[in-house]
Amino acid sequence: VDELATGAGTLRYYSDPGPEQPPEHRDLVLLHSINAAPSAMEIKPLFEHYRHRQRVLAPDLPGFGLSERRDIDYSPELYADTLLEWLEQVAPDPVHVVALSTTAEFAARAALAAPARFASLTLVSPTGLGERQPPTTRTQKRIKKFFHLPGINGGLYRLLTSRVSIRYFLAMAFHGETPDELVDYAVATTRQPGAQHAPYCFLSTSLFTHHAREALYARLTTPTLVLYDQDPNVGFDCLPALLKENPVIRAERIAPTLGLPHWEQPGQTHAALERFWDAVDTGTG
Repeated sequence: VDELATGAGTLRYYSDPGPEQPPEHRDLVLLHSINAAPSAMEIKPLFEHYRHRQRVLAPDLPGFGLSERRDIDYSPELYADTLLEWLEQVAPDPVHVVALSTTAEFAARAALAAPARFASLTLVSPTGLGERQPPTTRTQKRIKKFFHLPGINGGLYRLLTSRVSIRYFLAMAFHGETPDELVDYAVATTRQPGAQHAPYCFLSTSLFTHHAREALYARLTTPTLVLYDQDPNVGFDCLPALLKENPVIRAERIAPTLGLPHWEQPGQTHAALERFWDAVDTGTG
């Protein structure tokens, strides 16, 4: 595990230099989702599959996994800025980025701020495409205050990240058995001091962008692929409208899946990704 000091604390990340000869494929950056117990383990199948053909990088985002868990105000802006700060140091050329769920919003925000850093975006089961909007900022602040009440702060997080709870919530993303390695890694990484700070910001809904479709996705100029199917926590009602609004975005349904297609349908997922990347890199997409 490598590490880099950022404005949001020490960012730890996995990296594989790829084949010994200069790779013909661009660097690939893989971004895990945001929930009570996420980490780079969520994208392990993609990391393992592509590490032999190109350089692959997968960070634990600030406040999650093995990265530093400061007691700070985590926000969409912080995550987008940290992603760009990290990319500036570790990947000098434009990269292909794959982002899961809520992190799709962060990646889109970063691509809007610095499009030259991104060759493409792949958004896997992205948030922000349903009809329901996050609550008001005022309500979000009230929720945060509740999480920090004496007797609530540590106890609630311990309950949410017990092995039973972690397995229950992860099971929602799988038709079959939940991989033990996902559960084990989540349990291990949620036992760090300060582990509750970033998850509480997520649970308060303050990490979501209001009207993300219009504010983020519809404005993208980076070639973008949306992979989706069913997801117990995410809706895609606005995806057809987005595809009409922004011609740089395309979508593929990977079925049957529940938000983690690279775990449940790796063959379909790899094929969709490689068709997209080839089109981007050859200028035919």
